[in-house]
Amino acid sequence: MAATVHFFSLLLLLFCFAFPTPCFATTRKLSALVEQQPLLKYHNGPVLKGNITVNLLWYGKFSSTQRSIIVDFLNSLSSAKTTSSPSVLSWWKTTGKYRGGSRSIVVGKQILDNKYSLGKALKTSQLTALASKAGHGNGGNVVNVVLTSADVTVDGFCMSRCGTHGSGRVKKSRFAYAWVGNSVSQCPGYCAWPFHQPMYGPQTPPLVAPNVDVGVDGMVINLATVLAGTVTNPFDSGYFQGPAEAPLEAVSACTGIFGKGAYPGYPGDVLVEKTTGASYNAVGVNGRKYLLPAMWDPQTSTCKTLV
Repeated sequence: MAATVHFFSLLLLLFCFAFPTPCFATTRKLSALVEQQPLLKYHNGPVLKGNITVNLLWYGKFSSTQRSIIVDFLNSLSSAKTTSSPSVLSWWKTTGKYRGGSRSIVVGKQILDNKYSLGKALKTSQLTALASKAGHGNGGNVVNVVLTSADVTVDGFCMSRCGTHGSGRVKKSRFAYAWVGNSVSQCPGYCAWPFHQPMYGPQTPPLVAPNVDVGVDGMVINLATVLAGTVTNPFDSGYFQGPAEAPLEAVSACTGIFGKGAYPGYPGDVLVEKTTGASYNAVGVNGRKYLLPAMWDPQTSTCKTLV
């Protein structure tokens, strides 16, 4: 049996290398060759709902512009000030179709750790420790997000994942956390596609990043992915398909799809800014533009895109 499993794993690995989106990444899973829609099931566990506070821990060096791109994205998830369409808010509203109803995001604490308190090579357990620094207030309805800069390595980063989410405990309280890294100097073809040439598969031309920052625009895609997964499956007993230890979730079930007509290696038909040539499919606060992945719609059981 062990030999059979090993042989199957090898075949799967070769299959992964043939296409630009990685198979094993928490946030970037390969779309199937066959046009088959995922089917997420609810496993009767808790979900995060209502007003959700997102605390940020910036680990390493980020410029003020880089931080504003991500904070503006998070603020756009609940802001009705954006009148342009399609909007980041309309993308996030799909999470309101899951059990628990509408969810709004409020940016809470922001902690800067630009002196690398745990060094520049982090283990998963250290991500949990960093996330716990932001606390667990708001009745547990909180997500602590760790964001690592381009010069920080993390176990599995660029090899099996671009980000992840999980849970930890502070005394008797359980909290949800997420992590996303800046891949620009380590694996932009893996974790910042489609803004960089893919690491494997057909070498299609990359799209122009809407905020002129391949690493951070890639982080937004992965943050969107893990945040949607966190609120709908915070403790591995919410909405997912497949095994709980390697689930397909709200967005990871639809990875690689950004617009209609998407297929492995092609993100789909998206909008293009006339003056800059930047690609996007959602507009946020302060005129920000983002490229957001498709999200699984539980009402239609399909991967829903904004364009």
